[in-house]
Amino acid sequence: MSPASQDSDDLRHATDEIGTVGAVEDELPRTGEVEVEDQQEAADLVDDIARETEAPGVAVARMLIVLDIDGTVLLEDETLSPGIVEAVEHAQHAGHEVMIATGRSWEGTHHIMRALNLAPEFVVCSNGAVVLQRVGSEDAEDPGYERWHVETFDPRDVLTLLLEHLPEARYLVELPDGTRLYTEHLEDWNLTHARHVPFDELGANPVCRVVVVSPDQGEDDFLELVERIGLHKVSYAVGWTAWLDIAPQGVDKSTGLERVRTALDIDPAHVLVIGDGRNDLGMFRWARENGGRAVAMEQGPQEVRDAAGETTTSVQAGGVAAVLRTL
Repeated sequence: MSPASQDSDDLRHATDEIGTVGAVEDELPRTGEVEVEDQQEAADLVDDIARETEAPGVAVARMLIVLDIDGTVLLEDETLSPGIVEAVEHAQHAGHEVMIATGRSWEGTHHIMRALNLAPEFVVCSNGAVVLQRVGSEDAEDPGYERWHVETFDPRDVLTLLLEHLPEARYLVELPDGTRLYTEHLEDWNLTHARHVPFDELGANPVCRVVVVSPDQGEDDFLELVERIGLHKVSYAVGWTAWLDIAPQGVDKSTGLERVRTALDIDPAHVLVIGDGRNDLGMFRWARENGGRAVAMEQGPQEVRDAAGETTTSVQAGGVAAVLRTL
């Protein structure tokens, strides 16, 4: 081949290569070029990025988040802790199951859930003795709940013993169907649909729990009394004031929550419980022993804070919201 022919072939080969590269480049945006999406696609993209970066470095897995009510979600005046509604919404948006576990009866619980815009599949009430399940749609205005699991005990012996030592106290019992019977009115009790009865009628049937309030007793007095008289074949918790809550033996919030966790098929290590009182000690222990998290409110008793793996700020300062925003 002559030098001229070689040069001609080389030129054609180089031209072919340039054409191929040019064709590929035509298919790609040039450096610095911006592709414009429509408004909805752009909004979806921003939302996806926000969800992925809200908790950088944290593995996102479905969690069972359990909130106590009094002293955790609610202040003493029954107002909501700052930021709690938005924090619950954030946790649900992230795919977590947020629920309530309380010493309150269902009658004293459901309106708090409405205030939180919360309709979980399960609710634990009466310190674990009553577990309710949602029967309607989560998005319904009133989804409806029914009693899914109920624990009871014979209260006659414990009522007789307590009356001997606390004759001036006020007594209330909760029956398996949710009916509540009480001996005297107390301002702190939600007595909607409750019935005033003589003391002897309180023990006529099995109950889910017994509540005793003695305004003349202090918290330490109640703790000393319980230690001195002994309460056998029941579980109990002493509240912030002279409030004694008695449940069936071996029953506390943790027993109800374990049933819920199993039904929801959530990994025990993906449990987060938050509370402030002695009736939360059982669920703290349950969560931590199974690899989950337990968080105490700052204003809780020292023994409660010691039992939890973590402490957040007080209910007045929005301690729950501070925890949930990190998820």
